[in-house]
Amino acid sequence: MKELKFAFKQTLPIFFSYVFMGIAFGVMLAQLGYGALWSALSAIFIYAGSLQFALIGLLQGHGSIWQAALMALLINARHIFYGLSFIERFRKIDWRRFYLIFSLTDETYSVLCNLRCPKELDEDKIIFLISLLDHLYWIAGCSIGAILKSALPFELNGIEFSATAFFLIVVIKQWQENADHLPALTGLICALSCLWLFKPDNFLIFALISCVIFLLINDILNKKWRKDQ
Repeated sequence: MKELKFAFKQTLPIFFSYVFMGIAFGVMLAQLGYGALWSALSAIFIYAGSLQFALIGLLQGHGSIWQAALMALLINARHIFYGLSFIERFRKIDWRRFYLIFSLTDETYSVLCNLRCPKELDEDKIIFLISLLDHLYWIAGCSIGAILKSALPFELNGIEFSATAFFLIVVIKQWQENADHLPALTGLICALSCLWLFKPDNFLIFALISCVIFLLINDILNKKWRKDQ
């Protein structure tokens, strides 16, 4: 019980973020004709907020499974690096490490990186509870949103802008916290260029691919330059 109370305190800021963002996702998915069960299942098995919002666009445009797979890889590639930083820590945990790997989202990663557990508490249990609570918040939000859409007697037009607002807040936060603005500027230039070249229905995949390629080339050149110095 002490571990649960401590874990809940650490995840309280994420609770408000995940529940309200999940509600927005659930409403948007319900507007496409998918009920609360589908919303809950997507939250359980996909559990990637930004990817889930991106998939709504694919569902609206009847995108192929290959488009969805490529988009999932490009959007969530950063999780590879999250996992690498925790690989030794998770290796020491029992069967729960498999769930910890699956549930390592941006927000959970941030909390775990700054986690300082009291010596009298079980740190492995706290890590597991933090990951589980964050997941449950997201499932609850997505389910509530889908239920609200079917229960409310009025339309919720415009709620889809919450996804745009979410991504905008993420970009602003990254801009403020990082001195290197090249990734943000690269994303903006690639998106606008691909929007002009490939039109709104097809630009996203090309924008993601071109952005990743440019950043990889930039990273390789920087490493080479530092090596030559």
